[in-house]
Amino acid sequence: MKNFVVKTIANAAALAAAIWLLKGITLRGETTAAKALTLLGVALVFGLVNFLVKPVVKLLSFPLFILTLGLITLVINALMLLLTSWVADRLDLAFHVAGFGSALVGGVIVSIVAWAMHMILPDEKD
Repeated sequence: MKNFVVKTIANAAALAAAIWLLKGITLRGETTAAKALTLLGVALVFGLVNFLVKPVVKLLSFPLFILTLGLITLVINALMLLLTSWVADRLDLAFHVAGFGSALVGGVIVSIVAWAMHMILPDEKD
């Protein structure tokens, strides 16, 4: 359970950084509390997308992974961010990714910040 909370907090921080840095990724809310709750909801959706969909996509794209020496991972991360935006829209969460370019740069930002947050935050191994 602790690992799930840590990953959700890391995802929320990573998504917040991408929202702050890019104009193409937006999060709307009337108050700061509403934005924070929306961000946590989006972080949960992002975590579920990464847990359920991403392994299947990575398995199916394994030949492309070898062919591109791993660069296809950037595209997969962008697609996961676009899928999160689509699911968030269906759940009436005020989160939107404008296009593939924003998703590609946002995926890189989310990956870097999430990695840094996982280094900072405690893990179950501690």
